[in-house]
Amino acid sequence: MAILAQAARAADENWSVAQGLKILGIVVLAVIVTAIARIAVGRFRRRIEGSASLTQELNLQRAATLTQALSTAAVVVIWAIAILMALGEFGYNLGPLLASAGVAGVALGFGAQSLVKDTLSGFFILLENQYGVGDNVEITTPSGKVIGRVESLTLRVTSLRAFDGTLHIVPNGNIVVASNRSRGWARAIVDVRAAYGEDVDHLRNALSALFEDLRRDPEVGEWIHEGPSVLGVEQMGQDALVMRVIADTRPSKVLDLQRVMRERISRRLADEGIKVPVVPAAPAPAGADG
Repeated sequence: MAILAQAARAADENWSVAQGLKILGIVVLAVIVTAIARIAVGRFRRRIEGSASLTQELNLQRAATLTQALSTAAVVVIWAIAILMALGEFGYNLGPLLASAGVAGVALGFGAQSLVKDTLSGFFILLENQYGVGDNVEITTPSGKVIGRVESLTLRVTSLRAFDGTLHIVPNGNIVVASNRSRGWARAIVDVRAAYGEDVDHLRNALSALFEDLRRDPEVGEWIHEGPSVLGVEQMGQDALVMRVIADTRPSKVLDLQRVMRERISRRLADEGIKVPVVPAAPAPAGADG
């Protein structure tokens, strides 16, 4: 009996040593995989940050947000697997635990599906660089359109400051279409109204001469990429011909260029004697005098 007990103790010791080595191996492997994952995320971050530019600070913020989310997710997954493997070495039955985790995951998924949707949408907005802080965007949501400048962008929400100062908080999961007005180039569009009976060729020549002056203007000329040019008669309204004028410019200068064009066109039409129909004022509502 003593020999059997001694053999049993030796077997238990050998099993404990083997079990300890396996658990140690799991921990070491988890540490190595975590290090590899962090190296991969670091390379991904450097790739997103890109070279130095005017938007370098925004690229750094975007890269930090993305890589932090990826790094956290990778560490959680790796160590969760490692813990489950270690528990298996202690003889725990992982079936009920995995089943409970699955049920909890499904319940959490139903309860926080909007949060998950917002986070995933925000992740891909940042990953694809659809828009960033400082961009002027138009966002279409199920409740309507929101227009403004992006003040902050997180994985969950986008904050837009409208022209009237209103701050709109839009969950990223509710974004159906995002139209970025601050990338590449934009188009300034001005419709010029002239009274019926005015010579269309005279009007076109007057505008063409004005646009030559605009292109030579030291300040305004820097805003213009192409044009301004006259497309022609856009429509024949009830009391006027409408001629459309376009010019390609920097996105940040669209409104400024449109204002300058309207001012210069108004003065040139007056100098050329081209009549512009006056829109009658809207009648005052009944009882306004009282």
